[in-house]
Amino acid sequence: MSREKIVPDTSVLINRILSSMLERGELRDVEIVIPMAALDELQAQASRGRAEGFVGIGEVKRIRELAAAHGVEVRFAGERPSLEDIRLARGGRIDALIRDVARKEGGTLYTSDYVQYLVAEAEGVAARHFKVVEPRREPPFQQYFTEDTMSLHLKVGAPPMAKRGRPGSFALVKLREEPFTREEAEAMINDIMWLVQHSEDSSVEISRSGASVIQMGQYRVSMTRPPFSDDIEITIVRPITKLTIHDYNLSEKLFQRLSTKAEGILIAGPPGSGKTTFASSLAEYYWSLGKIVKTFESPRDLQVGPEITQFGPLEGDFEKSAEILLLIRPDFTIFDEMRKQRDFQVYVDMRLAGVGMVGVIHASDPIDAIQRFISKIDLGLLPYIVDTVIFIRDGRVDRVYELRQAVRVPTGMSDRDLARPIVEVVDLETSRLEYEIYVFGEQVTVVKLSDREIKAVDVERAVSVVSRTLGRFLRDFQVSLEGEKVVVKCEREDLARLLKHHAKSIRRLEKRLGVEIELVPKLLTTGEEIECTVSEGGASLELRLPVEREGEKVAIYVGDKFVTLATVGKGGRIRLSKKGDVGVATMKSLLKGERIRVFSIGGRKGTNASKLEKS
Repeated sequence: MSREKIVPDTSVLINRILSSMLERGELRDVEIVIPMAALDELQAQASRGRAEGFVGIGEVKRIRELAAAHGVEVRFAGERPSLEDIRLARGGRIDALIRDVARKEGGTLYTSDYVQYLVAEAEGVAARHFKVVEPRREPPFQQYFTEDTMSLHLKVGAPPMAKRGRPGSFALVKLREEPFTREEAEAMINDIMWLVQHSEDSSVEISRSGASVIQMGQYRVSMTRPPFSDDIEITIVRPITKLTIHDYNLSEKLFQRLSTKAEGILIAGPPGSGKTTFASSLAEYYWSLGKIVKTFESPRDLQVGPEITQFGPLEGDFEKSAEILLLIRPDFTIFDEMRKQRDFQVYVDMRLAGVGMVGVIHASDPIDAIQRFISKIDLGLLPYIVDTVIFIRDGRVDRVYELRQAVRVPTGMSDRDLARPIVEVVDLETSRLEYEIYVFGEQVTVVKLSDREIKAVDVERAVSVVSRTLGRFLRDFQVSLEGEKVVVKCEREDLARLLKHHAKSIRRLEKRLGVEIELVPKLLTTGEEIECTVSEGGASLELRLPVEREGEKVAIYVGDKFVTLATVGKGGRIRLSKKGDVGVATMKSLLKGERIRVFSIGGRKGTNASKLEKS
């Protein structure tokens, strides 16, 4: 009586079915015929660094070891696949060669691939289908994880290490003194690949020569082999906390922007800072607002509810994913881990199509995230593509920038002919302009403003605000920028009215704008000029007025030019320091032959808006 011949395909070898049957004593007095096509296919996968190939080859080795002890013969048969066969492997050519071996040998095809089983039955080849159903198993690395473990780092020849703590406050901990062995690494990889094959919440996200990335529920597993790495290394990362948007204690201003205005958002930060956790909370926040939310991820590790569909790259390409997603018409798409140039182009295309986009990007500074877009789009489109940048550090929102469009002369330049479109990068909370982006020559320039330049820009803006505000109280007045102060010149009667009735409003305006507002009178021909004499001391100029003017507020002019306001001191004296700006300007004017003139304006000390008394 001839022995039964068993012809396994690659799926049975990868699932380690025959070795399990041999160990249980279910296979005796049989002959296992391994097709050369199956062995070559496993070799090709292993050569490309795919873990399935290593598992399958390990299974062949295990079968040979167990066969002798159980009276089972093992041999190889069939033709080796040609280059054309390998090229057409995805179309089923290798499976066809395996079926040919089963037909010629008169054996039974063992397979876990249901399509392979159906085709064999259709061709009249005896076949047996193994539907792998086993109890759910914990991941082989679960033993190393504690509640506060963020990531696990296993490398052959080094002790197992774990990163424990929270973003911004963690430590690298050695789990044992003995190094991680090659046998442990191979066994763990085999178990991981088994789980990928038999677990609904596991999938291979990236498979390259020498590297694989697998998503297993909440765990992201990265495995590398030589020649890509110098030895086998396994890294497992998981989020240790799930937060809502309210856990971040965001300002009302940022909440309002996220809820109503922001549609082109970048979430930036260094690795491990908590960007993905914040993106997950933002996705669920948008869902709570009644928005349709989808995600683009590779690997898919955002922690979101089942209502939010998580998409990977369709046929390895996010551009194809975008084509489908535009037909679904989401309100917001969360694009996690933007790295490649094509990822940025997909973000731009979808944003221009009207989809709200939230991109997650590695950056050491928020301006670095913005610069990643500059070379990819026209500068004039930048504020419409990216309008908000949220920088995450140590698990919290560190800074938020908004992007605005303006047409003006860049800060630091004075020629009006240099006016051009400028993208302003403004701190959302303080409205402080921190960067300017514009084209200078043919080069896009990103300029960080110094504190002095920022203050100057703020003062320039204050001139406009003060003009609009005082226009409600005055008709004839002038507002100008002198140094870092806003100077308001008006008629003497208007000045007295401002001091009496609107001092509090001006003080509030000073506080809001962060600048000093100085109120000065225009020169009036009808004003009362006070007789004075001028004498020069060692370090000052001394103006002497009649003693009865003591305590009175006066305006000092040199010729027709206003110099300053002052209060007449004891004995009718006013001293101007030669080292001060007022003293230097006065000395220069006197040397030109101009005369000092003093006019009474009444009132009390302190017409500087910041020193006004309550009326």
